[in-house]
Amino acid sequence: MPPIVCIVGKSDSGKTTLLEKLIPALIRLGLKIGTVKHDVHGFDIDHPGKDSYRHKQAGAATIIISSPAKMAMVKDVDHDQTLSELAGYFHDVDLILSEGYKRESHPKVEIFRSEVHPEPLCRHDDHLIALVTDTDLDLGVPRFGLEATEALAQFLMDRFVSKPA
Repeated sequence: MPPIVCIVGKSDSGKTTLLEKLIPALIRLGLKIGTVKHDVHGFDIDHPGKDSYRHKQAGAATIIISSPAKMAMVKDVDHDQTLSELAGYFHDVDLILSEGYKRESHPKVEIFRSEVHPEPLCRHDDHLIALVTDTDLDLGVPRFGLEATEALAQFLMDRFVSKPA
C-alpha cells in the first residue's frame, strides 16, 4: 500500500490551493501521485440521461465509465470509506495525498493561515508531521511557508518514498 499523507486545515485555509502546487512539485521529483478528496456532504459525478447514470438507476451496484484517456467508478458503499480502505484503488502510485480526513490516524500536514482562523486545527494531534503557515507558530514539527511547496515536496519524498537512484 502506498504511504498516505492527509492535507488538513480548517475551512478556507487553502488546502486545495496547496495541493494544486504540491502535486506538480512531487511529480517533478519523479513521483506518481494519487489523491482522495473527502466530501462529508456527498457528491454525484454522473448526470441524468447519460448511459452510466441509467445503469446506476437500473440498480447496478458498481459502474465504471472508461475512455482511452481516463476512467471513473461509481460504487455503492455501506459506510464512509477510510483512507486505508480507499488505498487499495491506488496500486500504481508512490504517494497518496488526501484533502481532509482530519480525524484519521495518518500523517498530517496542516495548512494554517492566521488571517483566516485564530488557532490551528492539529495543535495537539500526534499525527501532525508538518505545518504550512504564514506565522512563526511552533508546534514542534517542521514548518514551511505558504510558498515553500518545493521544500515540502522534498520533505514528503524523503520521509515517505524510497525511490531508487
